[in-house]
Amino acid sequence: MPERRPLAVYVHWPFCRSKCPYCDFNSHVETSVDQDRWRAALLAELDHCANETEGRPAVSLYFGGGTPSRMEPRTVAALIAAVRERWPPVGDLEVTLEANPSSAAGLGAFLEAGVNRVSIGVQSLDDERLAFLGRWHSAAEALAAVAEAARFPRHSFDLIYGLPGQTVDGWKAELARALEIAGEHLSVYQLTVEPGTAFFAQGVEEAPEALAATLFEVTQDLLEGAGLPAYEVSNHARPGAECRHNLFCWRGGDYVGLGPGAHGRLADDGGGARASHQIAAPDRWLRAVEDQGFGTAKSTRLSPLQRREEILMTGLRLTEGVEADRFAAAAGQSLEDFLDPARLAPLAEGGFIEWDGQGLRTTLKGRLCLNAVIGKLLA
Repeated sequence: MPERRPLAVYVHWPFCRSKCPYCDFNSHVETSVDQDRWRAALLAELDHCANETEGRPAVSLYFGGGTPSRMEPRTVAALIAAVRERWPPVGDLEVTLEANPSSAAGLGAFLEAGVNRVSIGVQSLDDERLAFLGRWHSAAEALAAVAEAARFPRHSFDLIYGLPGQTVDGWKAELARALEIAGEHLSVYQLTVEPGTAFFAQGVEEAPEALAATLFEVTQDLLEGAGLPAYEVSNHARPGAECRHNLFCWRGGDYVGLGPGAHGRLADDGGGARASHQIAAPDRWLRAVEDQGFGTAKSTRLSPLQRREEILMTGLRLTEGVEADRFAAAAGQSLEDFLDPARLAPLAEGGFIEWDGQGLRTTLKGRLCLNAVIGKLLA
């Protein structure tokens, strides 16, 4: 493995004003946070990870959550400076911050801190649906937040569709409105009701399969027609405006994760990788970092087979698919040798995948049932 193989850096800020009923992320409601203490802990864990990856260059830095826009800008600035110092940037370091419209009034301070890409959690442009989703902001506040985000070199916002009672015509109208204010990137997610969420406990139902498929196809058509084709199952961008951080990770790149519940992946010389998982509970993570300089819950080695399967699973989320040369470089085995022809053939004949010897990719039909396609490939 090249000594200076690049990596991406992820920082998790777990705190939110409230827990959204659809959210199954590691987020926690907290009204008061000791920002100085948390800044020191995140910087300490960053130093620990940097010592383990000495000399590696960084391609991106991503602040996720939770609600990272509830961090103090000086904390963000300190982390950006530390990343630049410990991992020499590859070109223009992409620095993304997730933000909620209800905390977007101070976005300018994050721009000054060094953030150059912001992603706004709009979720809907309809006040009734925002209330259903447990969001604090109104549609008007969402529009104002997107306008504020346009000050950044790059910006995006999220929408959720497939909500109870939503119709195809209604979603078309909302998406058309979103396109009037969209920049070069838009993330559009279908509502999924996950165990452990409030929606699951309430018995909220996902959109029926036929309706979900129609909504997905409508989304692809409208956004591609507007010059924002899908580059991943739920992400659309003008060519060259993709989120570099996510694209790098989906392609099988190495990444380190800082903060409660963050994950990391670092390839090893044997064709496998080390998978790290930070302590999820914020208070336990904080105490661990203050005691020992890091908050890792467990670190396990992925075998070469597990690593290849993971690269295939994340790569097939992308419309470009899994490129043979990139797979061989990351997985230590040719893609053709890894794939089972007996499993490929029925999926190709059914119009779910395309394999041309240069790469493997899913069709639109295949992305509609991506988990099933991956399951058959790796069964």
